[in-house]
Parts: sequence; structure tokens; C-alpha cells
Amino acid sequence: MNPQTMNEAEELLVKAQSGELESEAFIQQLMEVTLFMPIYEKHQIGGLQPTTSDQAVPLTLDDDAGNKVLILFTSPDRAKVFVRDFPGYGGGLLAEFKWIIEKVGVGYSISINPDHEMGIDLEVGMLQNLH
Repeated sequence: MNPQTMNEAEELLVKAQSGELESEAFIQQLMEVTLFMPIYEKHQIGGLQPTTSDQAVPLTLDDDAGNKVLILFTSPDRAKVFVRDFPGYGGGLLAEFKWIIEKVGVGYSISINPDHEMGIDLEVGMLQNLH
């Protein structure tokens, strides 16, 4: 593992950014790694996930064109600074990227580790063929 990477997901991001991995191979491998999805919690209880999945509302933002962007992180630690600006999103869940896509759908662009050097943005079309 690269010294500045914290986990397998970040190792993958570094390889994709450096051109070691083609985008299709990157997406295929990304499907198997665990990512952190901030979840809105009306009543925050120390970062625990909500009791029922029906209550789970992932953090999404609108891009300049008005498209929804799903915000994900390679670890809860990477999310801490970013989610401070979004009250109610202090907690979340760790899940395989594949599971997140199955639950949320492919109608989003995705930003992993936004505002971080080890981040990447995936356009909505990049995931259409995988679902």
C-alpha cells in the first residue's frame, strides 16, 4: 500500500489517477471495495446508522448543471471535515460500492472523497453499463 493511502479503495484511486488502471478496470475493481456513505440522521446518536434502511437518506449535492451527485468517501475519517458543512450527516454506513449502487441506483454522478487530493468524480454514464 502507498504510504498516504489508508485502504484498498484509496490504493485503487491512486492507480486510476496515475493512469495505472484503465477506467473500465477501475470501475470493476471499485465495485468490490468498501466505501463510506454519509447518511442523514434526524436524531444523531454517536454516528450509529439509522435503525431502518427506509430512513437512510444519502448525502447528495447538485452540480452546476443541476444533476444529483452522490457523495462517498474511502473511510469515515475522510468524511469528517466535509460533512461538517452538512448538519445531520455525521453518521453513515460502510458498504461495498456494488451494494451502494444497487440501493441508490445509477442515476447519479458520484464524487468519492470530494475536495481531497485522493478523490475522483464518476459521471453518471460511467456506471450505466454495470447495473
